[in-house]
Amino acid sequence: MTTDSKAHQPVYTSENFTPEDSIGRLIADVSGRLLASLDDEMGGLGITGAQWVILMRIANGCGSSAAELCRFSRYDTGSMTRMLDRLEEKGLIRRVRSCKDRRVVCLELSEAGRELYPQLPPVAIKVLNAQLKGFTRAEVELFKDFLRRMRANSDESAPSPANGDT
Repeated sequence: MTTDSKAHQPVYTSENFTPEDSIGRLIADVSGRLLASLDDEMGGLGITGAQWVILMRIANGCGSSAAELCRFSRYDTGSMTRMLDRLEEKGLIRRVRSCKDRRVVCLELSEAGRELYPQLPPVAIKVLNAQLKGFTRAEVELFKDFLRRMRANSDESAPSPANGDT
């Protein structure tokens, strides 16, 4: 059997699958712990880990509307609206109606959000370095490659809106 054909063999079978040690469970556990660590570190800045993620996406142009933010996250529109309301109440973001399409509300950092932004990446660096203690740079790059491949596999298997699937 060639290496290529081995890559297409199922990793999990009914004989070797244990939910508590599955890739999905491990990723979910690590993700939850990362967010909890972000929460702990963000307390001094007055935001949560989840708010940190949203602010970073807005600041980096990866979420200029609530709909875009919902697509990347597991938040429904109601939850996202409440999160954006809290960030707006804290004076960290602004909602601005699009000049091109009045139905679209664009998100941007407010002046206070732009002032806070330089303090946000160092928190992620601290949290990630703590979580990656004992890993080499090469191991981290390999791990990131594995996760990117999983994400690409997920993108390939997602229903296509062109088919009428949502």
